[in-house]
Amino acid sequence: MAKGKNGKSEKAARTAAPGPGTGFDLNDPTFPAELEERALASGGYPYDDKLKRKVYEEQLQVLQLELIKLQAHIEKAGERLVVVFEGRDTSGKGGCISRILERINPRHSRSVALSKPTEAERGQWYFQRYISHLPTKGDIVLFDRSWYNRAGVERVMGFCSEDEVARFLRDAPEFEALLVRDNIRFFKIYLTVGREMQLKRFHERRHDPFKQWKVTEIDIAAIGKYDDYSRAEADMLRFTHTAVSPWTVINANDQRRARLEAMRVILDALDYEGKDRAAIGKTDPKITQTGADYLAGLNGKS
Repeated sequence: MAKGKNGKSEKAARTAAPGPGTGFDLNDPTFPAELEERALASGGYPYDDKLKRKVYEEQLQVLQLELIKLQAHIEKAGERLVVVFEGRDTSGKGGCISRILERINPRHSRSVALSKPTEAERGQWYFQRYISHLPTKGDIVLFDRSWYNRAGVERVMGFCSEDEVARFLRDAPEFEALLVRDNIRFFKIYLTVGREMQLKRFHERRHDPFKQWKVTEIDIAAIGKYDDYSRAEADMLRFTHTAVSPWTVINANDQRRARLEAMRVILDALDYEGKDRAAIGKTDPKITQTGADYLAGLNGKS
């Protein structure tokens, strides 16, 4: 079978996910005009235009300054901060994380993005391989995907059994409650993205030589499983959004707005010396919701 860029199957790329009402071909260098037109508004996105770059950069600088203050407090007080970033493929998890880490001290902050488990790790308690990556006092750790792989990609792609999924959905809130009781400041942020916008970003990755490394066989398979991921997403939120470890859901069709929102979610919730509440502002309820509110909206559409 012919192979495309990165050795991916040409046929798989063509047939994995036809876009709504079109013969979407990931290998075609031209993205369909009808999908381009619907991309930003897909998934009910409320804005007609992306945030202007100048506005974004001005707000980003202000929020990054607040993050520097927050980190100084965390170091001085010996606190620990963990932020789990989950979301659909192409939703911009890595971009949010890189902007959060961009200006703060790398000696006390890091991103964790684990590859598939080793043979030894597959024989361990499921949460075990993540525990060693939790922060010590004074540190910040951001998970670029996490133990929630079990509720998402592992489930949708058939890498685990339904019994294992059920056990995970039961155990995850208990595991997270232990973290919170040990005084870890804990956040869970889920980035969602509309169907057409996801197709557009997959297409950009496929044809941008600086992003092609991001496209994997799993990504190509995922293109055709948007609805399966939607069902898995709903179950995940239903069972793991708790009072102790709630989810915040951000519509990330506009990555600039999403990055700023993720920063605001964290900064708004924590107290630290010199905090400028006016500079931080408030999260945008049009694109940022609690997991419970987002799930209620999904149920209302069904």
